[in-house]
Amino acid sequence: MNVDEVRAVAGRIRAEVRKAVVGQDHTIDLLLTALVAGGHMLMEGPPGAAKTLIAQCFARTLDLRFGRVQFTPDLMPGDILGVNLFNFQTSTFEVRKGPIFCDLLLADEINRSPPKTQAALLEAMQERQVTLDGTAHPLSPRFMVVATQNPIEQQGTYPLPEAQLDRFLFKAQLQYPTEAEERAIVAAHGLRTGQPDPVALGVSVVADAEMVSTLIEAVSRVRLVDEVVNYVVALVRATRQSADIAVGASPRAAAMLAAAARGRAALDGRDYVIPDDVKALAPDALRHRILLSPAAEIEGRSADEALASLIARVEPPR
Repeated sequence: MNVDEVRAVAGRIRAEVRKAVVGQDHTIDLLLTALVAGGHMLMEGPPGAAKTLIAQCFARTLDLRFGRVQFTPDLMPGDILGVNLFNFQTSTFEVRKGPIFCDLLLADEINRSPPKTQAALLEAMQERQVTLDGTAHPLSPRFMVVATQNPIEQQGTYPLPEAQLDRFLFKAQLQYPTEAEERAIVAAHGLRTGQPDPVALGVSVVADAEMVSTLIEAVSRVRLVDEVVNYVVALVRATRQSADIAVGASPRAAAMLAAAARGRAALDGRDYVIPDDVKALAPDALRHRILLSPAAEIEGRSADEALASLIARVEPPR
């Protein structure tokens, strides 16, 4: 598959998701980029901003095995990963696999559970395997976590640990729709209550597991020249030298940002990365990987503002 075909498939996926989701085009593009780059995605936004619907429609268009876990304060790691149960009839232990054994796992309201349960996803996200009682069980090679969380200031939430956040390729911040978009949402969904069904809304399958693997393989052939590599490294290292940032992004962040830039290039129909790919993705790839300095917090600055200032200062290659 060449990059023109990748772009065409991406266009069909976007069109299907938009049958059910009004607005949120940027979030849909980030999901596509995370998929072809082999990454995971965290979506933060107020309740009712279509976070769950986006994930469901996205899985539907790609015919991915979909798993969902509703994170709650009493959720245990075994509820996600699975457990070894003793079968008294056979006198052996049998693995009862959890919902994580799928292609796309929706970790809904992930920050409603304490850190112990959140950490259950670490091995799966990094190594695409789950260890139960010392035995490793491989996950799907296309395994992807799409997590949603409510803003941290809401009641009953637990901030995600830095090690967990660093496993997410992107953190998308969903906003309320515009007035025109909200009118379209009410017109489309105002006849029903509850969670809309992607199938009932006309969302169709446009690709399959083999196609997803082909897309990922096509992205691996996208060229990343030394000048762009240097630009990625300069941006990430600048987060560790900024007076506004107490803790900067990790080397993993630089590698993930480069992979995401290759994915964006392929989705745009190019077999090479340009600096604008990096610049466009940097806020979503870095906002959850930095901690503001006390001075910046006192001044009321946000992570996005600190990153925007930093990105403006780092000269891209020409």
